[in-house]
Amino acid sequence: MSVLNKNDCYQALLARDVRFDGCFFTCVTTTKIYCRPLCTAKTPQAENCFFVTLAAEAEAKGFRPCLRCRPELAPGMSSIEATYRLARHVKQLLDDGFLSDSDEVELAMHLNVSARHVRRVFKDEFGISLVSYLQTKRLLIAKQLLTETHLPITEIAFASGFSSLRRFNALFKENYRMAPSTLQKSKTRENQAKHLDILIPYRPPFSWTTHLEFLKMRAVGGVESIYDDSYFRSVKINHGKKVVCGWIAVTCDQKRNALKLRVDPILTQYFPAILVRVKHLFDVNCRPDLIEAVLGENLVQQKGLRLPGSFDGFEMAIRAIMGQQVTVKDASTLTSRLVAKFGTEFDSPFKGVTHIFPQAQMIAAVPAESIRQIGIPLPRAKAIVALALAVASGELRLEPGENVEEQMRRLNSLPGIGLWTAQYIAMRALAWPDAFLPTDLGVLKSLQTRNAKEAEIISEAWKPWRSYAVMHLWHRISQPKKLEKRK
Repeated sequence: MSVLNKNDCYQALLARDVRFDGCFFTCVTTTKIYCRPLCTAKTPQAENCFFVTLAAEAEAKGFRPCLRCRPELAPGMSSIEATYRLARHVKQLLDDGFLSDSDEVELAMHLNVSARHVRRVFKDEFGISLVSYLQTKRLLIAKQLLTETHLPITEIAFASGFSSLRRFNALFKENYRMAPSTLQKSKTRENQAKHLDILIPYRPPFSWTTHLEFLKMRAVGGVESIYDDSYFRSVKINHGKKVVCGWIAVTCDQKRNALKLRVDPILTQYFPAILVRVKHLFDVNCRPDLIEAVLGENLVQQKGLRLPGSFDGFEMAIRAIMGQQVTVKDASTLTSRLVAKFGTEFDSPFKGVTHIFPQAQMIAAVPAESIRQIGIPLPRAKAIVALALAVASGELRLEPGENVEEQMRRLNSLPGIGLWTAQYIAMRALAWPDAFLPTDLGVLKSLQTRNAKEAEIISEAWKPWRSYAVMHLWHRISQPKKLEKRK
């Protein structure tokens, strides 16, 4: 939000959306305290708030920093920012299961800092030790697996991230005052499935059919497949030098307001990382009530539209480049050719899932001329190689939780990445809720204008949820009835 609007900021505050952290601060006139938008304190009334872009501005007006959310740790706070970003990056890596087969020393080496520094910045940012965070995360995952699956306790211990069954049993008893087996006593041991099934709750409504149709139109042949009201795909998990390949299946149980995730047994140990990616792909943490209230009834003609994320940011970014100046169908066809030529064959139980998407390191080493042979212009092939080089080197990080402004700057510096591509990648790979595509033909058609500047002006009313507005604009042009031009 480059220009602060009170209503935009207050809507972001209501959602406590971490994606807006650092974009503004909330000054509460009744307490004379200023906070970050993710503060967990009771939300103040709108009439008692005003918003500023700088902490210094808040303090100049006589407000003191909140002791709970600590504004000094918000992104953009000069020397503090590097520490903040490191702590958040560590958390993202932990959530993705980085330590499943690595230790703190390897984590520190990956980040080019010392293990002691990692532990210190994590404790300073989150108020708990790195070990405590991991322990609680693993125990909660284990509790859910014990409750919802028939996996043996030993497998659950390792799937939750524990390297020792003895340690798992001891910590579970210490924290929950019961043995792990207690949660499985009431279950029948008959007809136990070997795969892992688990529910992922969401806030209703969820327009599952529409979400699935969006993914189906853009599915990468060989890697993704959608049929029988379900989503299937191949999966690769990288942990240091180890690469593990498997599959997942996702469907929706609307009666229980939850997604049903099934995971290949070979991926059980990496379940935490897969869970994070699935939640991102299906925008599980969305607050449709708050978002749709801002977008308004004129735009929201289908309740529960989510922002389709990505299971793999690099894969989605390649698909975005393929989509430049061609139809959605053609882009999927071209990406499927890339997979067939450079991907790895994979045997799955699902029709259409036959390959693993090529890794960034592999594409980075391929001559652009070779990529051009799948049927794309040479400049686009060079753009794909440049993107792969940036991702493989770590210069570009296409994951939720990364600094959007910084990653957008790096995207825009790459050849062949224009406004549309960068904004689209921000929407889906970086999970940025306020991206907008003013030059997109579908957006312009839905708004009944040919003027990108006019589209940008209209979009101001939908901040800070313009990514969701794009989804609604695309959805309504897919409907058969003619819609009136937005006033």
